[in-house]
Amino acid sequence: MDRLIPPSSTAERGAPLVNLSDAPDAAAWKAGFAAGAPTLFGIAAWGMVVGIAMVKAGLGVPHALGMTLLVFAGSAQLAALPLIFANAPIWVIFTTALVVNLRFVIFSALMAPHFSHLPWRARLGLGYISGDISIALFLQRFPSPAPEAGKLSYLKALMFPNWCAWQTGSIIGILLGSAVPAAWGLGFAGTLAILCITVPLVANKAVLAGVIVAAGVSVLAFSLPFKLGLLVAVVAGMLTAMVVEERFERLRGAKVKP
Repeated sequence: MDRLIPPSSTAERGAPLVNLSDAPDAAAWKAGFAAGAPTLFGIAAWGMVVGIAMVKAGLGVPHALGMTLLVFAGSAQLAALPLIFANAPIWVIFTTALVVNLRFVIFSALMAPHFSHLPWRARLGLGYISGDISIALFLQRFPSPAPEAGKLSYLKALMFPNWCAWQTGSIIGILLGSAVPAAWGLGFAGTLAILCITVPLVANKAVLAGVIVAAGVSVLAFSLPFKLGLLVAVVAGMLTAMVVEERFERLRGAKVKP
């Protein structure tokens, strides 16, 4: 059972109990902010690049602002842009964004044991402001789902500054992109940003195989209508990485056996 404590040390008898992980903890907040602070500049820079890319791709400032505030998913935003301006069906746009963000299904499964007890509104809000780096840093600090003091404070200290950094950078990028002449060629900044994000993530042979296959398929499927080649390439790359990773796991398991 989850470990429970009164909401305050002076709580009256019969007061509702709260999960130990949810109690506000100033020390945990400071620790979380300190852990995430080194990433904030990079997050803001990435947001600025995506903001510029949205405007240079043809979105008006109001639409770009609405997209960054509502979607809050840089890779999905960049993937959706060419489909929007190719007049692709809405289901293609949503499916592409969904496939690009499938990793958050895995993140949700990893975070659920920690915070499934929270009200759905709280979980929905935390899900909206969640990001790759924030979740990774949280799970590094709290690998066990067992209740532990300061968990929620630590998570919020990672997520809120991350969201603010992204939105600040993205809004600056949108305003900058609308003011900078198109001749400067800033529209290619989104592609460069994706490459800068992708290269460090190629951490093993399975991921590398997935990237190679996705790149090849994207070239071969380039002529598909509505930019469907992008969706096909993403799916092919993911499946390749999964198959290769499973193959390596079997090989490692075979070596361990006597």
